[in-house]
Amino acid sequence: TVLHGSVAIVAGVFRLPLKRGGIYDWASTDWSRDILRAAGTPVIVDGLENIPPDQPVIYASNHSSMFDIWALCATLPDSVRFVAKKELFKIPLLGSAMRAVGHIPIDRAARKKAFEAYNEAARTIKRGVTPVVFPEGTRSRTGELLPFKNAPFGLAIAAQVPVVPIYVHHTFEILPKGAWRLRPRPIRLLIGKPISTVGLRPEDREQLRDTVRAAMVALQSKVR
Repeated sequence: TVLHGSVAIVAGVFRLPLKRGGIYDWASTDWSRDILRAAGTPVIVDGLENIPPDQPVIYASNHSSMFDIWALCATLPDSVRFVAKKELFKIPLLGSAMRAVGHIPIDRAARKKAFEAYNEAARTIKRGVTPVVFPEGTRSRTGELLPFKNAPFGLAIAAQVPVVPIYVHHTFEILPKGAWRLRPRPIRLLIGKPISTVGLRPEDREQLRDTVRAAMVALQSKVR
């Protein structure tokens, strides 16, 4: 974390440009792979072929552990960035590195600021960045899917890009929210087929939300 975080901060200070496969991608991807390797939690992926090549998308994933973030960052192609709660950006070194790399802080307590964060995420798509959203809005304390929020799907509709559903399995058992004891095991990551947003309007976001959730539940059933 110190190594990759410091490199990202220095690159940000010197305003190095964001480019696919560049220093910021390395800071996120290589860091995540080092964490997973050190923890003894390899990732087994199914469905990479479902990701459309050379087309902007938004990834929507379940969230029950910090290991979700590392598994997604280490595995997904493109320049992946997260829409994350603002509290993470206050952590020394980590927060500064996250800002330098281009992750997007969201203030969940302020509705207006939350929508501003999603607008920023929409702009990052045009700069070649692929955002990952957690529609549950927080980590599940039971490992089961929580109700989905509407805002991430408003983002997808505004950007008019497909939503790729993802289900990450076993991360809850490895390290649930609030726990400190690590229980290493392989992580299963299932990627579903992209769900189109072409022609959808803002008022269709609940319909899109339900479609994506159903796809994620199907992936959950498959892995179990």
